Amino acid sequence: MTIDRLIFRLAGILILLTVFLAVIHSLHWLWITGFIGANLLQASFTGFCPLAKIFKALGVKPGPAFE
Repeated sequence: MTIDRLIFRLAGILILLTVFLAVIHSLHWLWITGFIGANLLQASFTGFCPLAKIFKALGVKPGPAFE
């Protein structure tokens, strides 16, 4: 498993989870969804992703996006 796939997987899980929580609990959960989207957007422009740095420090193999 590469950093790229882990980030996509974690982002997808968190987005689906927060949308589900917004539907059943409170719309305030959508702030997390917005934060994830904003972070993905800025990473597409800058190439910097804090989660990628954490995974790299943990020894996860980088993929093509985070080499």
